[in-house]
Amino acid sequence: MALQYKYYKYYFLTLGVIVLDQIVKLLVHFKMDFGYPGQIRIFDDWFKLYYTTNPGMAFGFELGIPYGKLILSLFRIIAMVAISVYLYRLAKKDMAPGMLWCIALILGGAIGNVIDSTFYGVLLNNAPDGSSTPWFHGQVIDMFYIDIWEGRLPEWIPIFGGEHYAFWPIFNIADAAIFIGVCVILIWQKRFFKDADKEESVTEKAENN
Repeated sequence: MALQYKYYKYYFLTLGVIVLDQIVKLLVHFKMDFGYPGQIRIFDDWFKLYYTTNPGMAFGFELGIPYGKLILSLFRIIAMVAISVYLYRLAKKDMAPGMLWCIALILGGAIGNVIDSTFYGVLLNNAPDGSSTPWFHGQVIDMFYIDIWEGRLPEWIPIFGGEHYAFWPIFNIADAAIFIGVCVILIWQKRFFKDADKEESVTEKAENN
């Protein structure tokens, strides 16, 4: 039982991210008006709840190609399966717990957005107009709006200099889980792998004795 918990505790975090993400998305869908009329200011105009949908990737990015949404949905499903298997294999190899918790966050975020892409076109009828089928064409629900900066870029910046630019990402809990997991791995990856080497060394010594 203890051995199973060693693996499954990370999937419990993944499940928690999925449940929280879906609860918040459905509350936003059923309780908030879409767009500007339904926005709720939390910290003035800097941070607010703002109901919008995103047919593309995290933070509102899209694939501007034919069948881009279908390709993205299928890619998300493949990534979800790959990350799930990867997490299990790393847990069996005694990878550093911090690394495993981060991957569990990423997996939860990936599954959360896969649910939107796969089912929301049918369940919430939010597939974009012209979609060949509502399946795999559902739009992801976003709600956290952060107005970081808006203004004119300096002239000395190549290509975009002098252009008006607004940076205000809108995201959801799944996006946040993925972002946090990736950032922590990038920052602490050396420490994670050092810890994993120590765990492997201790395990080998115990087995030899």
